[in-house]
Amino acid sequence: MMAALLAVVTSPVCAAKLSGPPHILDGNTIEIEQTRIRLSGIEAPETDQICLDGHGRKWACGVAARDALINYSNGRTWDCQTAGVDKYGRSLGSCFIEGQDVNAWMVSSGWALSSGPYTYTIYEVVASNAFAGLWSGAFIAPWDWRRRNKGSIIVGASSVPGDAQELLLGSALLSDPPSPECLIKGTVDRNGERTYHSPGQLSYAQIDMTKKPAERWFCSETEAEATGWRRAAQ
Repeated sequence: MMAALLAVVTSPVCAAKLSGPPHILDGNTIEIEQTRIRLSGIEAPETDQICLDGHGRKWACGVAARDALINYSNGRTWDCQTAGVDKYGRSLGSCFIEGQDVNAWMVSSGWALSSGPYTYTIYEVVASNAFAGLWSGAFIAPWDWRRRNKGSIIVGASSVPGDAQELLLGSALLSDPPSPECLIKGTVDRNGERTYHSPGQLSYAQIDMTKKPAERWFCSETEAEATGWRRAAQ
């Protein structure tokens, strides 16, 4: 009986409350008290995602979304309610700063889209109408970006540039890191094994990031590990 009770109490699907200033890994992943939390009901761009700005130029919108969240947080305490985990073991949660719903703020500010069983659709409409964040130009929805191909749909609050397909889906798109801080290379082998390679490792220089869209850049090892990637042996 005691063993069964302990299993329930320590189960990762149990609801929990966490408070504190977070370490922000990307636009929808944070850490509080060594617990990784994936903000529920929203999808922010990966830190290596590239979008087009209002002038049709490429920009690192994933890094911009993360930095917008960092600036909004500004060292303040977050209060998060978690329930359940995702496939990477991150706790799923709704978080608040001084009573403000952070998940909703990311969508209403245009740095994330509404996703899943939770609904932030009204905030997405507000962001689109205001040409805020991602909506200031053209972009691929984050869930499509991760498995993008020539048929991926490019959206935006206004007109999508005629050369958007070439700019956002070209094979050389991620030949260079999206930001000087994002130098970690992620690769996927034939068996679906995900590994990341940091500067200084023997394998690092041999990796050609233009080979296939499964390759991606990370800004930190913690970010890579939070989404199921492991460090390469060498």
